Amino acid sequence: MEIRPIHTAADYRAALREVSVYFDNEPEPGTPDGDRFDVLLTLVDAYEAKQFPIDLPDPVEAIKFRMEQAGLTPKDLVPAIGRLNRVYEILARKRPLTLNMIWRLHERFGIPAESLIRPPKLPVAA
Repeated sequence: MEIRPIHTAADYRAALREVSVYFDNEPEPGTPDGDRFDVLLTLVDAYEAKQFPIDLPDPVEAIKFRMEQAGLTPKDLVPAIGRLNRVYEILARKRPLTLNMIWRLHERFGIPAESLIRPPKLPVAA
């Protein structure tokens, strides 16, 4: 079983071709083909994470995404953020989230804390 690291786009395409054969008929874990499949997937994942990183959304975008996803209104955020005017200030990026707000948004709505603790994008001054 000769498996090499993926260093180039050509190596990546070759690994994808090789691993794609296994998708239609996935080999049993612990078999030579199963081990090869597992190692190739790990290499492809590592290459993709390095070459095509996916950045987390900023806090306001994460909140808006969850609101859209769950059909929430700004009023639904009041228990996590505070008064309705404060919710609007957060959504308009006029006020930063506090640690307590971040924790409550994460706990109540399942918004990843990693997204909520990122520095927010600042509004562009006109």
